[in-house]
Amino acid sequence: MDLEMKGRTAMVIGGARGIGFATAKELAAAGVKVAIVDLDGETAQKSAQKLADDMGVSSIGLGANIASLDDIETAVGNIEDKLGKLDICIVTAAIVDDKLFAESGPSDWKRMIDICLYGPMNVLHVVLPGMIERKYGRIICMASDSARVGQARLSYYAAAKAGVIALIKSVSQEVSQFGITANVVSPGATDTELRQAREAEMRQQMGDEKYEKRVQKVLRMYPARRIGLPEDHAGVIAFLASDRASWITGQVLSVNGGFVMP
Repeated sequence: MDLEMKGRTAMVIGGARGIGFATAKELAAAGVKVAIVDLDGETAQKSAQKLADDMGVSSIGLGANIASLDDIETAVGNIEDKLGKLDICIVTAAIVDDKLFAESGPSDWKRMIDICLYGPMNVLHVVLPGMIERKYGRIICMASDSARVGQARLSYYAAAKAGVIALIKSVSQEVSQFGITANVVSPGATDTELRQAREAEMRQQMGDEKYEKRVQKVLRMYPARRIGLPEDHAGVIAFLASDRASWITGQVLSVNGGFVMP
């Protein structure tokens, strides 16, 4: 299906790896100019160069901290100077803590909220005025099904992502009249580099036998009997970023292999 996106300009925050990079590839395949923005600026540049080399599209990579409004303003200015005005904004940047709430503290909560909630707020605050002026925009933020149903050991992560859902639903009501859609994709467990690092740490802490039992228990929670791949989300995000989805806004779409069905 032709998503009719050729020539658009997209920014993917958290796009150097994982779901973000899979999404960047999907957009590039549709002829979109892609800016990859990531805390790891070096990897962002390498990922952007790979897109340009493999897919023949205009792509740049930039380092920025989503928790810094100044960083995001600078990044957007550079992108618009080099690739053109932003049409599409996708936020996949996140961190995850695996910790009981009673064992966490204010520094944990602040770090999580700064990145996973204030981060998207910073991005929307920067990109929305231009989109409103041009009367066009596509915004997609990642959340989590833990925000919709709750999940032990992910309490303040779930709280931050619940804030993202409320933010997007509310903002979508303010900007839809200007041709801007804003939606949330809510993934289940996905085999990203971030998850792989957490799983390796768990294996070390639990030992191989207990860890393998945990893996099987997790898989039984998914009717699809597998965890997700970054590509499982990328196509959905690209669709929501296209004109094919122009009448979809303020929605939360779970892409989770049936893990929860809210």
